[in-house]
Amino acid sequence: MPGKVKFIAGGAVIALALAYMIYAGVTQSAVYFVTPTELRAAPVAGKAYRLGGVVVQGSLRWEPRSLDLAFALGDGKTTVPVRHKGTPPDLFGEGRGAVVEGSWTPEGHFKATLILAKHSEEYKAPHGESEAGYKELLRTLRGEGLRGEGR
Repeated sequence: MPGKVKFIAGGAVIALALAYMIYAGVTQSAVYFVTPTELRAAPVAGKAYRLGGVVVQGSLRWEPRSLDLAFALGDGKTTVPVRHKGTPPDLFGEGRGAVVEGSWTPEGHFKATLILAKHSEEYKAPHGESEAGYKELLRTLRGEGLRGEGR
């Protein structure tokens, strides 16, 4: 009987340890971000945040020589000024979604260490011959001018 109790207790300890490891793995890998409104409600200077929103039209300023990037992220209610040192991602631009990682500064802006540009999952084909790229798209769809194909 004592051997059976030890076996059940050992199994319970192993099951609890496994359950905790699964729980910890799921909660650490979950990606959460705050909106500009949520951040403005209770900013904590120096605390690490992941901030998501849309780059506000007319707010993007980039100095190529110093690699200083400044813009504002908004959620339709509030905007947050963001500063970053480095080049912006290829898909980054005004009116597009972005998620930035960094911290709130005592000076009243968000200091980003990483910028993740969001993009639409929706494909939109060109809608007219006057639109740039329309003729090139048709040419490639017909297989004309492909290199290395012997055509």
